[in-house]
Amino acid sequence: MDNQKRIAILGVGLMGGSLALQLKDRGLSKEIIGVDHSEIHQQKALELGLVDKIESLEEAIANTDVIILAIPVDSIVRILPEVLNRISDQIVIDLGSTKSLLVETVKDHEKRGRYVPTHPMWGTEYSGPTAALKGAFEDKAVVICDANDSDEDAISWTRFMFKSIGMHQIEMTSKDHDLHAAYVSHISHITSFALANTVLEKEREDHAIFEMASGGFESTVRLAKSNPEMWIPILMQNKENVLDVLNEHISQLRKFKSCLEKENVDYLKELMEGANRIKRILK
Repeated sequence: MDNQKRIAILGVGLMGGSLALQLKDRGLSKEIIGVDHSEIHQQKALELGLVDKIESLEEAIANTDVIILAIPVDSIVRILPEVLNRISDQIVIDLGSTKSLLVETVKDHEKRGRYVPTHPMWGTEYSGPTAALKGAFEDKAVVICDANDSDEDAISWTRFMFKSIGMHQIEMTSKDHDLHAAYVSHISHITSFALANTVLEKEREDHAIFEMASGGFESTVRLAKSNPEMWIPILMQNKENVLDVLNEHISQLRKFKSCLEKENVDYLKELMEGANRIKRILK
């Protein structure tokens, strides 16, 4: 197997641009072709050296060995069948934050085996080509879903790619991925958006509130700067799991609220000490 490929990346923003930098750095690409609907992104990706050239989707599919979809998940749902319709034996990889709907959309496609659903567990609150970072995926996790449904050569090269850029790999079903992602990623963004709106509402009355903001506040609401165009489709595609987690989160908030209302210091301490157990996971 020739491990060096001509690679097309659809979406040369944060994820696609960062991946392009790492693929170049590790010598995995003979050429990287960028595809993006934004002319501004196209030009910036070329200026920053993220890609070697810009082509249309049709040209990129015809001229590459691997097609990587690094676009919002609602766009992936729409474009993935079209990409599979056009390929011969190219490998198609998506980097989306939801998986079940994508997999369901192409489950009966004759080229399903050429498709590998993945989710690199990394990102920032920024977007666009200028947000791309070198070494972004080092020591991060990537989830590879439904590996048995992908052709052996496609899954093998995908594993090789992620290993080469320094990621450790987790394999699970797309259904399990969406459940776990709701807990470790999607609820964090909802909480951040909600907290930011809470503080902004209060700031209407008290303009000094942001003068008191510390590093802890900034880290808590950092995700509220994330692009809604990317996150609305994620939350809607994973609605059932997100609602389940959100209900549990609201229940936990009510417990804290009740402790304060009833001045139940003992239970408040118990809740906090229970939360401290997260140190087993987050070091």
